[in-house]
Amino acid sequence: MGLIGFPFSVMVSDAEEKVKGTDPAAVTEELSWQKAHAVAAELVGEEEAIIIGADTVVAVGNQILGKPASVEEARSTICMLQGKEHMVYTGVTILVKDRQGEKAEVFSEGTKVMVAPMNEQEIEEYIATEEPYDKAGAYGIQGIFAKYIQGIQGDYYNVMGLPVHQLYDRLRMLVTA
Repeated sequence: MGLIGFPFSVMVSDAEEKVKGTDPAAVTEELSWQKAHAVAAELVGEEEAIIIGADTVVAVGNQILGKPASVEEARSTICMLQGKEHMVYTGVTILVKDRQGEKAEVFSEGTKVMVAPMNEQEIEEYIATEEPYDKAGAYGIQGIFAKYIQGIQGDYYNVMGLPVHQLYDRLRMLVTA
């Protein structure tokens, strides 16, 4: 948010994530909607607010790869990604609450990520770090795993968790509309 020049504060959503579908882009949109509305419910009485909820998933086809809970899950995930392409989807919900009411926009963005082939030693060294365990798909493009990223097609910031350009464009349209 700092990159696009909007002042902001972070409120963590306590929304229980409930997913009905299996399409990764639609799942991220649904989860971002849940998060944004959970935060909006906490802001009852506020006259004006812009609330942004976001959720990011890593997917191979329609299989969503979550945050690994164990070394075995991290190994399995990295083995699945290495030497292949996959998609990273981020869903965003923007709620604009002002004197005229409430406006909402929901969208998602997908970015293709190409991971270099990794040998067993590289996989083991990577999963021995703490990095894989708090990230969807067991990696962060901005972290240690960056050396295995051969390329991307799409928004780099989307892979980090927020499609900055598209968010900026949509915020401009909503706020000035």
